[in-house]
Amino acid sequence: MATARFFNAAGEPGDAFELPTELFDGVINEPVLHQVIKAYLANQRQGTHATKTRANVSGGARKPWRQKGTGRARQGSIRAPHWRGGGIVFGPHPRSYHQDVPRKVKALARRSAFNQRANNEEIVVIERLAFDTPKTKEALSLLGRMGVADAKRVLVLTDGSKDTVLRSFRNLPNVEVLPFSQASAYVVLKARQVIIEQSALEAVGRTAEAVNA
Repeated sequence: MATARFFNAAGEPGDAFELPTELFDGVINEPVLHQVIKAYLANQRQGTHATKTRANVSGGARKPWRQKGTGRARQGSIRAPHWRGGGIVFGPHPRSYHQDVPRKVKALARRSAFNQRANNEEIVVIERLAFDTPKTKEALSLLGRMGVADAKRVLVLTDGSKDTVLRSFRNLPNVEVLPFSQASAYVVLKARQVIIEQSALEAVGRTAEAVNA
């Protein structure tokens, strides 16, 4: 069974936390991870790029000179691609880059991402995250006591939406805060340390028990 470092709400270390096997089953499916992350990045593209073809550029209503007798090569329009200011051939045009991924494939990729972080000992479980008022200084101090303040990117996963936690961490450039249920495979793999609230992981086990009951 996979385990992770555990800290109480004050950032004091405790015994190792056993991660729920429903999510941390040890399986890392790299082809599925590649498929899902590639689709995620493709779906971020707006696809609004555009170039003008010879039908869109101005000018060229008539031949620039007559067909014969000038000694120059014959030309039909200054909008031709080989003319300066002419149309672009095979340039990009607006399109959709959207890629559909089955729900179960996304779920497998998410589990694989969490397992990858667990194998690298980059999962940290905290008893709870709670700030009376948004305080960036307190949030940074908490990260320091947990030993993750110097990580290049920290992902904080809360049990549901917590406004004070979000507002406490959002001024830290290397920290991202999300509800646990919204963490995708991409954001989990992008992080170098993942902090998860204990209640969020316990809810995973309860949900699995309800499904299997």
